[in-house]
Amino acid sequence: MNEKSDLGRYQSMRRLVLAVMIIVMFAALLFGQSTFPPDTTVHEIVEMAGILMIFLGIVGRLWCTLYIGGRKSGEIVTGGPYSITRNPLYVFSTLAAAGVGAQMGSIVATFGFAALCALSFHFVILREEKHLSSLLGPEYQAYVARVPRFFPNVSLYQEGNTGSFNPRILLTTLLDGLVFLVALPVFELIDHAQVTGALPVLFRIP
Repeated sequence: MNEKSDLGRYQSMRRLVLAVMIIVMFAALLFGQSTFPPDTTVHEIVEMAGILMIFLGIVGRLWCTLYIGGRKSGEIVTGGPYSITRNPLYVFSTLAAAGVGAQMGSIVATFGFAALCALSFHFVILREEKHLSSLLGPEYQAYVARVPRFFPNVSLYQEGNTGSFNPRILLTTLLDGLVFLVALPVFELIDHAQVTGALPVLFRIP
């Protein structure tokens, strides 16, 4: 299997995990509700914080793509977001997932969605690391020893070089991220339907 097909396979795996997470999150939002009633201060604060996290997640994913730009299986990218964590795309996706959970107005859902997303990506990360280690050798292993796998260490930040990137990859990343954003009005409709009784609330969480 060549490098291009390897890259495509891991990108497809990442999108599949993201799609499954979105479906699970949507199901939870459809039938769950926070113990903090809608229109209360806590509920509104959590929701607004979630919207901010979704925006930061989308912008962060675009930032990562400017650096990685299809180079993941060809060379080690160590600048920008990749200087503080080896998997910034997954970090920002997890942040956006937390924002989705926050649309329930629930603190537990916010952290729960983030944990579920991070756990799912963890298994993808392990497979990617094995592939990159065999492909890139000692240079990648040195990078692994220096930069944390997931949780960013901002003290390591270096600007680095964006290199050349494929605009198509940037567009694909943007469209992937916009799924979170487009879903926001849907969340509001679900919230309204639950309040009016059009949708049943099967469970409540703080």
